[in-house]
Amino acid sequence: MRNSAFGEGPLTKARAKLVNRRTLAEHGRQLGLGKSLVLSRGENCTVAVSAFGAGGCVRSVARRNFSGCGIEAARTFILGIHSGVRTLSAIPILENPKGELQELLQSVSAEAPLIMCLATGPDHDRVFECTVHHAGWNWRGARQEQESGESEAALVALTKLRAEISRNPKTRKRWK
Repeated sequence: MRNSAFGEGPLTKARAKLVNRRTLAEHGRQLGLGKSLVLSRGENCTVAVSAFGAGGCVRSVARRNFSGCGIEAARTFILGIHSGVRTLSAIPILENPKGELQELLQSVSAEAPLIMCLATGPDHDRVFECTVHHAGWNWRGARQEQESGESEAALVALTKLRAEISRNPKTRKRWK
């Protein structure tokens, strides 16, 4: 899909919003895909409709449509769940703190941020404690899914960096 009203960057963000786990999980819930999941004994019914389960199901159905029925069946399925795609008049807001942090840091430094995670707790109740390290700065976040922990740490970093930059614009020069 090409829309001359939007540039490459905003369209890339729109695509990322359409295929991210939260968006696909919501479509999976609307389609009732969670009811069709076979879960292990340790998982409960809330896992079936979690972002991981329902979003993964939507990806699997799209893949199956493509491999079993061809590109048109996959296209029909995808456009059906993303009915607003044909009439995109505004770029959806992307909740992607890791990407936004990467963009902010790339604008001021050649050094890439390092994200590290440590899983703690029993298998059925893991907590992922994640940290973002960059140019002597360290930020921490924790969640029960690794990707969410990384996003939480990036969000903490973004929030603190933006506050620091607004208080002291010379902070940007620290990296250069």
